[in-house]
Amino acid sequence: MTSPADGKLVAQRRFTRSQIAQRSLLAAVILLGVAYAADSAVFRYRLSTNHQPFGSVTISHYDAVFQKDGRSELIFDPPVQQTCVNSLFPHAGATPCWYLSRNAERRTDI
Repeated sequence: MTSPADGKLVAQRRFTRSQIAQRSLLAAVILLGVAYAADSAVFRYRLSTNHQPFGSVTISHYDAVFQKDGRSELIFDPPVQQTCVNSLFPHAGATPCWYLSRNAERRTDI
């Protein structure tokens, strides 16, 4: 193909949909890996310098017991403090605080 402006041959490459999907998936995986590595580095820094790597969230738990007549009886347990991590991803076996604060109420169906 020739470009109308200067008359030189211009190579054009067209990507198929599967190539675009593969490259997008690869980019997303690499981006998640970089985000996890950065989050882990920040967590380790906070842990080594004691800059509040852990937090706590009050969790409420209750059991929902279904009865034969279609109603359910709720049995509430006392609220407990659960340790969490001030980070984007889980580290050191603890759940992130942002997730626990959004899911502070736990229900068990019996």
